[in-house]
Amino acid sequence: MATLLSEAEVLDLLREHGALQQGHFLLSSGMHSSHYIQCALLLQYPDLTARVCAALAEPFRSEEVQAVVGPAIGAVVLAYETARQLRARALWAERSEGRMTLRRSFTLSPGERVLVVEDVVTTGGSAKEVAALAERAGAAVVGVAAIVDRSAGGHGLRWRFEPLVRLDVEAYLPPLCPLCREGVPVVKPGSR
Repeated sequence: MATLLSEAEVLDLLREHGALQQGHFLLSSGMHSSHYIQCALLLQYPDLTARVCAALAEPFRSEEVQAVVGPAIGAVVLAYETARQLRARALWAERSEGRMTLRRSFTLSPGERVLVVEDVVTTGGSAKEVAALAERAGAAVVGVAAIVDRSAGGHGLRWRFEPLVRLDVEAYLPPLCPLCREGVPVVKPGSR
């Protein structure tokens, strides 16, 4: 097995594959930012995805994870590969009528040990929704793993949180966005 990735190595991979982008972006959280992290540009390479997911799985290897769940669409690949690494099931949650739900006949059992995975955490909203969904099914959430934490500590996650990279990148409520005030056109690259 290859050695685990350091934070600097993950950042280098994100940069090398064009995943760290600059401009004026509308994030899935509804916030605006001058930076966007498009992890899909890295995750299109299965060998790199396997390395990233090995690093996501590592802090949770002793937790006897039985299922890995990620919010669609950004974390579907992460859920699959991290589950493979942990010899667990892979599921994803999808938004239906504004709420995260398990569809496609996916279910979680009471007491099942679940790891939630996410590509980028800004407000923690999607990860919280998926973890709460798992808990409503009676599952035990052992933690949340993410490639990038850009929340500056504002994620509000009450579960163990293990990001590979922490980036100090500002996000703004739209009325407070300096890029909007400058008239820079906003781009919506996210999944919502």
